[in-house]
Amino acid sequence: MVIFRYLHKLATHSNHPVIQQLENYAYLIRLDRPIGILLLLWPTLWALWIAAKGLPDVGVLLVFVFGVFFMRSAGCAINDYADRKVDGHVSRTQNRPIVSGKVSPKEALLVFIVLASCAFMLVLFMNALTIYLSFVGAALAASYPFMKRYHFLPQVHLGAAFGWAVPMAYAAQSNEITPLAWLLFLATVLWATAYDTMYAMADRDDDIKIGVKSTAILFGEADRIMIAIIQLMLIFTLLMIGNRAELGMFYYTGIFIAALFALYQQFLIRNRDAKLCIEAFLNNNWFGMAVFFGIVLDYFFNK
Repeated sequence: MVIFRYLHKLATHSNHPVIQQLENYAYLIRLDRPIGILLLLWPTLWALWIAAKGLPDVGVLLVFVFGVFFMRSAGCAINDYADRKVDGHVSRTQNRPIVSGKVSPKEALLVFIVLASCAFMLVLFMNALTIYLSFVGAALAASYPFMKRYHFLPQVHLGAAFGWAVPMAYAAQSNEITPLAWLLFLATVLWATAYDTMYAMADRDDDIKIGVKSTAILFGEADRIMIAIIQLMLIFTLLMIGNRAELGMFYYTGIFIAALFALYQQFLIRNRDAKLCIEAFLNNNWFGMAVFFGIVLDYFFNK
């Protein structure tokens, strides 16, 4: 992201402790890896465009774009706080800011509180229904990082946390939550469960050693089949959304392209290679983008 590159450049050419610490905070909230922002943003935009039938309110759109940034960043901070005693035992996370001592656990909590508060202040500009829904969203986001210690479905919990932006966005735009909004929520939960299971496949051996749980561990040798089943359920749900929202050719073309990306992801994870599992996870950005542009083009050309 532009903000991260600017901070990194400043930190490289400056020894000022404040600048150096700001860069550490940027790493804490993953500004160098914006994929999480995009994966949260796409379903939020799906919901806004469908709720508005193609022309969302500019104010609502801006609130949710910035809200996605704040909440995903806050989620990263609380995630690293929750995992501060296990990240050092996982090869992919052993250099994260808290583990390396660059950010203290108290600082991570403070970053979480500040960012979550910023998101809540944005929500206060929305209607009462959206504000009420935001409390559930905050609870889901704050609790998700701890769930891997208690059950094998933290990926589903992540899906619910990411997906809760859907009824919130729908309510902000239309001041109601219809069955269509809940279908969009279900699609987001299914999608997040699939792509986060791919992500968890890369850490499975380390996770087993340290005793944390995931769907990748739960599914075991059936992981690829289970992901394929979830992806098929996702595509079917998206087709139901198109039918209920009375969308047309452009939308279904977007779904077809998204399905091709899902097939490619299955190809990438076929040998369970850790790097390729991460690549499959990252490829989901294109899946979400394909669905979104299908929605936008359909409303634009068929309004």
